[in-house]
Amino acid sequence: SNRVDMFQEEMRQQLETSMHAELDKLLDTATGVDKEVSKKDFDGFKKLFHRFLQVKGPSVDWPKIHRPPEDSIQPYDKIAALPLPDSLADSLNKLVVVKLNGGLGTSMGCKGPKSLISVRNENTFLDLTVQQIEHLNKKYNTDVPLVLMNSFNTDEDTKKILQKYTHHRVKIHTFNQSRYPRINKESLLPVATDIGMTGENADVWYPPGHGDIYASFYNSGLLDQLITEGKEYIFVSNIDNLGATVDLNILHHLVSQPNGKRCEFIMEVTDKTRADVKGGTLIQYDNKLRLLEIAQVPKAHVDEFKSVTKFKIFNTNNLWISLGAIKRLQEQNAMDMEIIVNPKTLDGGQNVIQLETAVGAAIKSFDNALGINVPRSRFLPVKTVSDLLLVMSNLYSLEAGSLTMSQKREFPTTPHVKLGSSFTKVQEYQTRFESIPDMLELDHLTVSGDVTFGKQVSLKGTVIIIANHGDRIDIPAGTILENKIVSGNLRILDH
Repeated sequence: SNRVDMFQEEMRQQLETSMHAELDKLLDTATGVDKEVSKKDFDGFKKLFHRFLQVKGPSVDWPKIHRPPEDSIQPYDKIAALPLPDSLADSLNKLVVVKLNGGLGTSMGCKGPKSLISVRNENTFLDLTVQQIEHLNKKYNTDVPLVLMNSFNTDEDTKKILQKYTHHRVKIHTFNQSRYPRINKESLLPVATDIGMTGENADVWYPPGHGDIYASFYNSGLLDQLITEGKEYIFVSNIDNLGATVDLNILHHLVSQPNGKRCEFIMEVTDKTRADVKGGTLIQYDNKLRLLEIAQVPKAHVDEFKSVTKFKIFNTNNLWISLGAIKRLQEQNAMDMEIIVNPKTLDGGQNVIQLETAVGAAIKSFDNALGINVPRSRFLPVKTVSDLLLVMSNLYSLEAGSLTMSQKREFPTTPHVKLGSSFTKVQEYQTRFESIPDMLELDHLTVSGDVTFGKQVSLKGTVIIIANHGDRIDIPAGTILENKIVSGNLRILDH
């Protein structure tokens, strides 16, 4: 076996040498600022690639997984029960809100950054975020800045839009995620032929997941700038999670920790439902809190991982992290995140892999990390048009950029909505609803096929509408559907 090990080690070294040579060739095609930025990016990529070559099999040893100790995941109620001090402004002035803004709206059939899709009364994800922070800054007379982590896919369009906020009471900064080369699955070498991003090089680069935030934030110089300005913590969340607003109870809990036992990382988790079985969960591993993602689970244990009884909570990706700790870990090169290998097929049919990391996976590198089990309302992601229908409806009321479940709904759970393939694109979806139905008393909605909704339709209980292939169903204006199954062909003609 020693021989095998030596052979494998030789192979690894050869691959690494070849990769470095290819990256150098790519760098030779760059000039000026591009070259500087790409060089930094490639340095990060080399580290990731080196670790990728070292890793064998799933990164967890299943028998070593334990439930987190009782006190390591605090119930939100316990934290919210503590009285807030009069000096809230002091705490807020130590905070920076960071939104992960690298994603495109492709899953909803939109071009450009996802953050620019209209979600509610013509407001985009970005508008709502700015309104929330501006509201805080005005109410407490503070200076909480907004930082957007863009990717090369979203940077240009986002920056154009930012001009519209110049007179808002929010300082907005941006920095860019790294740009890494996609790797040919067979040769394990870059697909790119030069540093450009057009023509045949358009889809050979990728932003390496949100775990890249630590390195790119640090490399951008913005991290140091904010520390110099007296900022101590960032609150990080996905820009499409409309529940991720600044929570003053959590912030107070963070800031009021005694110095010797300062918590450097809080992950907001929430109880799993059947819809969340794939979400990452917190475990105790080698005496540290650790994020376990489905990709790291050995195949034989995937069903166990998905069980709602053994792993009761999942990561909302709302994270509170110490800026000083990020700086320390970056400078010590001690940020440890599992590598996610994401296989893709390019338009030409070529199989590639991209190496990514997740921001929450670094939890095990920080001191005194903590989970807080928050209400489900803090997790309201809009990933699909079905999610969009919920947040546009009267289930939610909008105030100062924040969406809250309407007081008129009798139970706090969100209805289960499944819109069929005729609704996947935002444009199509908009033409199918003359107005958004009343959904206050809805439990479950399934719509499939060619279906349109007139004005002021009301949906209650369980409603299933299925238009068979070639048929069309028009739900007339003012219809009330309660616990109904509608199928076949239904066209109400106006006389």
